[in-house]
Amino acid sequence: MRSLLIAGLCALISFPSSLAATPQQQLVQLASAGNGVIKLNAETYDVLTSPKRTWSASIQFTALDPRRRCNPCKEFNPSWGSVAKAWTGTAADQRNEHFFATLDFDDGSSVFQNLGISSAPIVYHYPPANGVRKPASGNGSPVKYDFSDGFEPGPLAEYLSKYTPVRIPYKDPIDWARWITTAIGVLGSAFLLRFISPLVQSKWTWAAVTVTTSLVMTSGYMFTRIRGVPYSGGDGNWIASGYQNQFGQEVQVVAFIYGLLSLSFLMLILVVPYQSSPHRQRMQVYLWTGVTMIVYSVLVSLFRVKNRGYPFKLFL
Repeated sequence: MRSLLIAGLCALISFPSSLAATPQQQLVQLASAGNGVIKLNAETYDVLTSPKRTWSASIQFTALDPRRRCNPCKEFNPSWGSVAKAWTGTAADQRNEHFFATLDFDDGSSVFQNLGISSAPIVYHYPPANGVRKPASGNGSPVKYDFSDGFEPGPLAEYLSKYTPVRIPYKDPIDWARWITTAIGVLGSAFLLRFISPLVQSKWTWAAVTVTTSLVMTSGYMFTRIRGVPYSGGDGNWIASGYQNQFGQEVQVVAFIYGLLSLSFLMLILVVPYQSSPHRQRMQVYLWTGVTMIVYSVLVSLFRVKNRGYPFKLFL
């Protein structure tokens, strides 16, 4: 009984003070209770956007109820909360001149209808209608935020800072996942480089890369890439007829033939002369000469298929 009596006295004491609070003071209390964001309904929306207001307000119109299935609303709401929370870090005399608020469709459908809002999320900024911060135009009409920069909080804070009493002190949080991933990548690359450095520093590695690139390019790779030709023909034929046509598979076959011909010549020039055994040297001469003749015969036969009417051939 005594506790109930004390509670009643406290309520009587606080009741007159709440009546004496101005609309701006009430908004300050609501913003403080909502961690910088005033949760609106139709009545508090009218208070916040009063035609007699000397403060400015940025309002998010959204539909966060799961039944509404508004995925963009759920995606944007954390950014809105981050910018509003950053605004709480400003000085009180500046902070109380601008308010962040959220009006959900289920809490103020009549407001949505009056404003003609048929999609969400939408952000409106309401400049002061009276006072020293009143715009020169004097109409007090809201300004709509353009989501062309996405739902990130950084562009939103940058845009709203043009209308707030002072700049919104928002800073992007440290992306620890990105830094950790970068650090792991750098360490992993350094660890891998330690083991593959002999391979990277070898002249034979770069020689192989250079020769392979040269073979692919001289076989028509850029020709097929620029023209966007298919890998093979619709009928399964991989040789395109004509001088100005080529399939993607032709590049691979021609590059392989060029590479095999080059290898046979290199073996005859660089390896065979240094063989100590006459018998082995003779066999290798026969081998690589035969490879050269046969592979070159294949190359000429492909040229005959590609260019009808070519009269010459070697073996095939």
